[in-house]
Amino acid sequence: MGSSEYSVVAEGLRKRYGDKVALDGLDLQVRRGTVCGLLGPNGAGKTTSVRILATLLRADGGRAEVGGVDVRARPDLVRRRIGLTGQNAAVDEILSARQNLRMFARLFHLDHATARRRTEELLEQFDLTESADKQVKGFSGGMRRRLDLAASMILAPEVLFLDEPTTGLDPRGRSEVWDAVRALTAEGTTVLLTTHYLDEADKLSDRIAVIDQGRNITEDTPAGLKRAVGGDRLEVVVSDPSDVPLVVRTMARVARGVGPETDEAELRVHAPVDDGVAALTAVAKQLEEAGVSVADIGLRRPTLDEVFLRLTGGRADEPATTPATTEDAAGERSKERIV
Repeated sequence: MGSSEYSVVAEGLRKRYGDKVALDGLDLQVRRGTVCGLLGPNGAGKTTSVRILATLLRADGGRAEVGGVDVRARPDLVRRRIGLTGQNAAVDEILSARQNLRMFARLFHLDHATARRRTEELLEQFDLTESADKQVKGFSGGMRRRLDLAASMILAPEVLFLDEPTTGLDPRGRSEVWDAVRALTAEGTTVLLTTHYLDEADKLSDRIAVIDQGRNITEDTPAGLKRAVGGDRLEVVVSDPSDVPLVVRTMARVARGVGPETDEAELRVHAPVDDGVAALTAVAKQLEEAGVSVADIGLRRPTLDEVFLRLTGGRADEPATTPATTEDAAGERSKERIV
């Protein structure tokens, strides 16, 4: 089943909570040293998948390997190869950052000398050295999350599971966490990320798997998913309403099988095109020669939000407002830190 090429492999995972089917034959492969974004509407099975792969929950059917180890047969070995950061930070607010990391290191059964050394390495790696001896209760959201990630990396795990790691953070805090994740993958850690922030998945993920109703819908790179939805669109905004008909005729020559559409209120004309750069160049030249006053012209690519809504039938993934999720309500809430 497994392959040295992949850190995470799942085949036909199934899980039911009473009458609710959480996973219905989920397949997943994550290459070593990459970030895989796991997207889906609320209740699609994202958190259940992570908990099964992290040995916090037993699947009803199917198989899974993490780090080349079967999660059902040897969960103890799997736990030595993974880290998990859940939706809520697991650090102690009364302790300092240094004390938190040493505590977790001891919980992982490291001796005193190794615990001290690993703590100092992580403080530097996650840019927490200057605040190492301050109480965590005074940390910003981004700093707490970075400390939480550091605690997950005590044993330098091969695979790190991140379950909505930036929920509730402001843009600066999210950016700090993104930088930390990029640093981890640069050093070879494999990351499986669940998130309801689609821009987060877009920026961090090498590949994205979209699931719905416990099944895979599709998997590709962020750019590949966007191309599949519709490719480039050429948009032209003019200053004079009388120029709109000419722009429509000009763009019709380069449109990809669909006539240009117009937004009369914004004086905007847009159409799908195959070779975006060539179409942009041709249209800009022709409009300039015709003396059309162009207020704006450019290529617009689909966003990951548009991809998500198209694939899941418009059922957007809403930000979590409480620690519990739909899946938590169906099953029991598992602890977020593996020790």
